[in-house]
Amino acid sequence: MTLWLTAAIHLIMCSVGAAAADPHLILERTIPLENLRGRIDHMAIDRVGGRLFVAELGNDSVDVVDLQTGKVHERINGLKDPQGVAYLANQDVIIVANGGDGSVRFLRAGDLSSLGTTALGSDAVRIDPSSGHVVVGYGNGGLAVLDPVTRSKLEDIGLAGHPESFQFDPKTGRVFANVPDAGQIAIIDLKSRKQVATWKTPGLAANFPMALDSAAGRLAVVFRRPAKLALLDVATGAVTASLESCGDADDVFFDGKRGRIYVSCGDGSIDIVQRSPKGLGLIERMATSSGARTSLFVPELDRLFVAVRAGWLGSKAAVLVFRPSP
Repeated sequence: MTLWLTAAIHLIMCSVGAAAADPHLILERTIPLENLRGRIDHMAIDRVGGRLFVAELGNDSVDVVDLQTGKVHERINGLKDPQGVAYLANQDVIIVANGGDGSVRFLRAGDLSSLGTTALGSDAVRIDPSSGHVVVGYGNGGLAVLDPVTRSKLEDIGLAGHPESFQFDPKTGRVFANVPDAGQIAIIDLKSRKQVATWKTPGLAANFPMALDSAAGRLAVVFRRPAKLALLDVATGAVTASLESCGDADDVFFDGKRGRIYVSCGDGSIDIVQRSPKGLGLIERMATSSGARTSLFVPELDRLFVAVRAGWLGSKAAVLVFRPSP
């Protein structure tokens, strides 16, 4: 029996077992990623076109998944360790940040033709919702602001170390960035393009994933040493609640509709956490697959996508599509 079949049976058993106890995530679909090897990094969504973009770092490729058919529509090959991917809806453009050669590549989503490349030494990539600029975490410590039309670098924002996840707060015009090598969370003012505050979290290290609930004024940060989820006040940086989490966390998301937080971890699990006036409570730790730490929650679709990497003994890569319940 292959590892893939074993994992599939395990997932079915988990879903069936949870069904009697009101499951919080229902496995709706498994989308195979054929002929794929190595680690999968981040994902991005085209909600209108129904496309999911999967950055396949270990395969030097990005898959374009058609969510209507549940199949890979096209594959972008010839990349160099693609780590970050974003989709610019108003231009129908895919942006891929490559860690291998440090390039940020711009492609037409319609035919996947190249629009140009910017050399940075890049990793995570986000779209500034207020300006439409592309912001990329790169190098030994910085955020680069790019013009998506000319693909030129507009500005550098220096940081104390390489940034991992970062989030925009449209209410305050600030960016929150995890800088694990420096043991800090950096707060950047977008207007001045400067770091204006530094938050430390004594006893907590390796802060990689981050999510922002701007309306509630809360920042969710997951640490790997020790494995812990923390909620921080966006005005002061004070930790208002914390909870032990699954191991090797790489993504975290707020589900505002249900007052939940989802944490996906490389140890092969997803933590489903409930928020309440009393704090945080783990309501379920759902098994996935070892190394499946990359995920994407899309509130508009009410779906959680989890990327499963191919195994060493022949198990196949896939995207698991979960529907939250109730």
